Amino acid sequence: MWFEVVLLSLIVLGGTAGELCITRAMKVTGEVKDFRPLALLRVFGRAMRVGWMWFGLALMGVGFFAMLTMLSIENVSFVVPVTALSYAAGAYGGRLFLGERVTPLRWAGILLVCFGVILVWQGKG
Repeated sequence: MWFEVVLLSLIVLGGTAGELCITRAMKVTGEVKDFRPLALLRVFGRAMRVGWMWFGLALMGVGFFAMLTMLSIENVSFVVPVTALSYAAGAYGGRLFLGERVTPLRWAGILLVCFGVILVWQGKG
């Protein structure tokens, strides 16, 4: 049980923290406005020179391998819905780490998702 909780925490927190770091890196890199291959390669090159990008990729890797491990011991019908907690972590992290504004209506939606996760967890037994 505790091993599953640790793995789910790594999936949710590692993956979400990685996404937040990559978002920060892309805000430093700048908006993609030109979608021609050479222009995209230039943006990619700039992004890969930002430390947040590498940190984010590492954290997402942790989340990915935790997900692989979790899927090897649990049903996908349990694992995937429970990882929806990343919506709450993403909103909270976006607010704290990126200074994003999260509206009350979004928080209400996130609360509904969390309630759904509780139902999925209760139905595991």
